[in-house]
Amino acid sequence: MGGGGAGAQAGAHDPYPLRRSVPAPARRPHPAAGEAGQAAAQGAAITAPALPMSFAPCGAARRIHCVVDGDTFWHAGAKIRIADINTPETSRPGCADEARLGARATLRLTQLLNAGPFALEQQGRDTDRYGRQLRIVTRGGASIGAVLVAEGLAEPWTGRRRDWCAV
Repeated sequence: MGGGGAGAQAGAHDPYPLRRSVPAPARRPHPAAGEAGQAAAQGAAITAPALPMSFAPCGAARRIHCVVDGDTFWHAGAKIRIADINTPETSRPGCADEARLGARATLRLTQLLNAGPFALEQQGRDTDRYGRQLRIVTRGGASIGAVLVAEGLAEPWTGRRRDWCAV
């Protein structure tokens, strides 16, 4: 299978050590918001202070910061699909192996998102057919999706889903 998931990382040097916060997304104030609105209209960067947040698997609660599966998560209330990878399905897996690998990918993505600040970069289309924002997730210029691929928990996105149950 590959480099393994979170269990394979024990004792190994992890370039993404766990931390508990990521910066709040930049917010654009309404144009009527005075000087801040004028600065935004002129292209000046206005950012909110970094707020502690942590990602966990999504449940029935309100989805603000949570992980759906190995390639989809909610951030600041927006549903994000990691555009450069595909991971095994967890909601309707085709077989037990896909379910197990999907659970490992979900756990590892949760760890990577909790490891510190990251950037969401648009590349190509803004959204997919399900309305999810398509983004490359990077930290320090490196793709978090590429980490999942290197660990055998994802494949590079080619425009087609892989059959994770095929032998």
